[in-house]
Amino acid sequence: MKTIELVFATNNQNKLNEIRSILKEPFQIITLQDAGIDIDIPEPHQTLEANASEKSGSIHQLTHKNCFSEDTGLEVFSINGEPGVKSARYAGEGRNFQDNIHLLLKNLEGKSDRTAQFRTVVSLIWDDAEFFFTGICKGTIIEKQKGTEGFGYDSIFVPEGSSYTFAEMGMEEKNKFSHRKKAVAQLIEFLKQKVS
Repeated sequence: MKTIELVFATNNQNKLNEIRSILKEPFQIITLQDAGIDIDIPEPHQTLEANASEKSGSIHQLTHKNCFSEDTGLEVFSINGEPGVKSARYAGEGRNFQDNIHLLLKNLEGKSDRTAQFRTVVSLIWDDAEFFFTGICKGTIIEKQKGTEGFGYDSIFVPEGSSYTFAEMGMEEKNKFSHRKKAVAQLIEFLKQKVS
């Protein structure tokens, strides 16, 4: 099978590493840096779908190549699905994930329901048409951070079927549960049908 090149519309090295651990041959990921693009892609919308679409659409316009993007949110049910689409900016612009985690744990104080889910939406632009794929990982928010791997909220999220946080897992173990892996698996199946 011939190599399938895809531009991945992200500046997040952690997400790039994770996607590369999932998308193997014949897929070849072209980074924005590889494509000579140095821009911050805005995420101004109120849904993961719209933000993912904004990112893939912006890069497709610049490269005219097949490309994909993703947007991921942590949705905690007892606080109306927060932080959701604002997961990366939960504590405010210019804050980091430690600030976001502290705010989330504070907002969950006294809540008996700590169930949550990570939801990833992938937007693929293939032959000038757009397709969406969604992956969900259900789990629980614990009260104190555990683990040093991963990124984002990984240190306080325990997926269903495990007693460890994502931050206590290596990449291979995380991919057994990962919302991102589930969405990308659908992307891979779609592309295999397109190029077979």
